[in-house]
Amino acid sequence: MNTGIYHIIAFLTVAIWGTTFVWTKLLIQNGMTPEQIFTIRFVIAYVMLTAFSLLRPFFLRKKLRHAFPEKWRKIRHRWLCSSWRDEVNMAGLGIMGGSLYFMTENAALVYTTATNTSLIVCSCPLFTALVLGMFYPAERFCRRQFLGSLVAFAGMAAVVLNGQFVLHLSPLGDSLAFASCMSWVGYSLLMKPVMGRYSALFITRKVFFYGVVTILPYFLLTPATLPSASLVFRPDVVVNLLFLGCVASMLCYLTWSWCMSRLGAVTCTNWVYVNPLTTIVFAWAVLSEDITPFFLFGAAMILSGLYLCSRKATR
Repeated sequence: MNTGIYHIIAFLTVAIWGTTFVWTKLLIQNGMTPEQIFTIRFVIAYVMLTAFSLLRPFFLRKKLRHAFPEKWRKIRHRWLCSSWRDEVNMAGLGIMGGSLYFMTENAALVYTTATNTSLIVCSCPLFTALVLGMFYPAERFCRRQFLGSLVAFAGMAAVVLNGQFVLHLSPLGDSLAFASCMSWVGYSLLMKPVMGRYSALFITRKVFFYGVVTILPYFLLTPATLPSASLVFRPDVVVNLLFLGCVASMLCYLTWSWCMSRLGAVTCTNWVYVNPLTTIVFAWAVLSEDITPFFLFGAAMILSGLYLCSRKATR
């Protein structure tokens, strides 16, 4: 089966995620904290997905309930997994792909540079390939794919460093960035056992639920509070929050789960290398930031590496 459409959707998903850094920066400039932004966008996504899951059987029941009973059972809304082990796995997905990932990434920016954070966090495809290959032989790279991943990583580094090849080491900040990287690796690892048993809609909804639940203790242990209603409902703020919640969270996590089930976790995660490209292009369009020759060189390397990764080859 041709996988081209899944690669396109994975690219578009990561491209949208790349723009979220700009939207988040605009919200921070308006007085919101990263923790507030994360919580609100995940709450919006969870409410929207739950409403859709509850209403979908109502609109489809006449067509499917009697004619296609098997399909009807699959689309019925459910709150819990089939077993407590799967439920624990879903909680792990919410932590790894939600609260832990965003909290460690945001905290890393406090103690180390954005360059260090971007380099470490965006290296997750390499670690994903290594870790998943240890547990799932089918996910192991062939030589060509491994070479392509290295080329894409080098291109990503060229884009992020932007000609300034001096890294400022910060043990605490760099460790937090690495924790964020590994939490996404854990998210990919935990996704494997449940992809075949549950729909992308159900998995994504559980990720948002447990992401919100596990971020709540942070607000209890810190003086941080939710933003005022007057701030949240300002036209420019509410539009950004709706985009982050409905598109960057709800839609993109759905498409990412779908692509992972079709392409495999390692191949799909390689598209993360595109993230800095879309961030810089969007920052150039919205924030008037410069595009340098290093960006063009790195972009060419990233695309070349991803082309090598997408080609089938014998081991």
